[in-house]
Amino acid sequence: MSEPRVSLRILIANERKDRLERIAEIVTGLGHEVISKELEVSEVADATEREHPDLAFVGLGVSAEHALEMITEIVREATCPVIALLEDADPTWVNEAAKRGIFAYVVDGDPDEMQNAIDITLRRYAEYANLEGAFARRAVIERAKGIMMARQSIDERRAFELLRSQSQRSGKKLFDVADAVVESHLLLVPPER
Repeated sequence: MSEPRVSLRILIANERKDRLERIAEIVTGLGHEVISKELEVSEVADATEREHPDLAFVGLGVSAEHALEMITEIVREATCPVIALLEDADPTWVNEAAKRGIFAYVVDGDPDEMQNAIDITLRRYAEYANLEGAFARRAVIERAKGIMMARQSIDERRAFELLRSQSQRSGKKLFDVADAVVESHLLLVPPER
């Protein structure tokens, strides 16, 4: 049994207006909302920041570099994954687009293939976001251990045990305890003279 399809807010970008319109028709036909259609690299970053799309499609038009620049701008601003759309297979360009941050690509704009790419991309992007969050949480815990090691002249193992013990006593997550240590430490550091 398949999951119910969620309507997404999608930004589309392509230097060819005719392709923009074709992509928009397919996207709305799949039940999604096109929130922005961009032709120019200079407008893509602003639209991404302003609209906060769930996903972006970037089509390879006349200029390969133009499409790559659009991908770069969306990825730089974005809180969303990017899928590239190609009329014909181009492994060299796909490799360059992957370096810039695409999560998937579709050749020939078949609606079923586009929806499959959306589904896979959203799953992979969620995994990426979870992993990125885990790294950020780990960094806070490591920083809290470092603060405790310096302030209490203890080793790393003991610092972790103290954090974990406080977490268990307070019923708070280890990350929340570590975050409190880091935040309070900023208040306790004497100002530079």
